[in-house]
Amino acid sequence: MVDTLPSLAFLGAGSMGGAILQGVVASGAAVDGGIVATNRSREKSDALATLPGVRSIALAENPDGNLEAAASARIILVGVKPVMVPDLLREIAPVLRDDAIVVSLAAGVTLATFADALGADVHAIRSMPNTPATVGRAVTGLAAGAAATADDMALVRALFETVGAVIEVPESQIDALSTVSGSGPAYVFLLIEQLTKAARGMGFSDADARLMAEQTFIGAAALLEASDVDPAELRRRVTSPKGTTERAIAVMQDAGLDDMFARATAAALARAKELAAG
Repeated sequence: MVDTLPSLAFLGAGSMGGAILQGVVASGAAVDGGIVATNRSREKSDALATLPGVRSIALAENPDGNLEAAASARIILVGVKPVMVPDLLREIAPVLRDDAIVVSLAAGVTLATFADALGADVHAIRSMPNTPATVGRAVTGLAAGAAATADDMALVRALFETVGAVIEVPESQIDALSTVSGSGPAYVFLLIEQLTKAARGMGFSDADARLMAEQTFIGAAALLEASDVDPAELRRRVTSPKGTTERAIAVMQDAGLDDMFARATAAALARAKELAAG
């Protein structure tokens, strides 16, 4: 367990980087050495400048901001767009501390890319958070680079645990993880969207249909979290023999719901590999 986080730099504190940053601040975790964040525009920079303990740099006004931030921090989180990552890594390589840990937030950018730009001896870790980080309920996958130590992973794990749960995996599983937890929120939103549509089709108003569908998912998730049994058992408890739920579940199973999820995640994984290949 890590009580204090070391100094942090968020290079490209956009939607995901900004969510992690805000999660760290909201958690009240002690950060020894402070937090520096960079964004291209003054507008985005100003949005983070009010956070306690955060120094926010607008690159439009300070072109050397990434260098300053990277030089000052023990953990550097790279949150720029994937296509921009190699150039940013080459830019900051000369100023990194000997004990620096460089963490990727960029989807599809491999640890080999980090090693090529920074050197094989740089401690690099690849992360795959998801959007519930913005409400402190993320699932983040972490994969260690060849030079990353157990202590490095413990520090980075503690960082991401401020915004949710963490799973450590080999890099070969990061793309697969992204098809479940990374893309998973979209699958849930799609199911809510379709249940809402079905409710409207049965004559409910838009407001009532949305309320029923959304709160059913939220309530079911809360029940699962509070329970000590698995989802299959909770489903069985709702599904009375020869009842209405059993009939509905049978329709979904006859439609091949299990096969649909297998094919959907396989398609997402194939696309992830295409993107990683450039």
